[in-house]
Amino acid sequence: MDVKRVKDYLYWLYYQYQLVTCSYVLEPWEQSMFHTITVTVLAMVVYTAYVFVPIHVRLALQFFSQIFGSQPQGAVLN
Repeated sequence: MDVKRVKDYLYWLYYQYQLVTCSYVLEPWEQSMFHTITVTVLAMVVYTAYVFVPIHVRLALQFFSQIFGSQPQGAVLN
């Protein structure tokens, strides 16, 4: 892929981001504060998902396996 096309695509993505968030109407210092807060919140969401989602998925699988009658390893069927 051409470097110029990648650069233009990244500029287009940033322009779309500015349009969606309406950050193009902010002053430069307001934009930097807005972008800092946005990146911080996004980082916290990603970290929280990375840490807590696997735990909740494991607990949900254990819960539903008990509900739907999964037999324990030592159970004897008559």
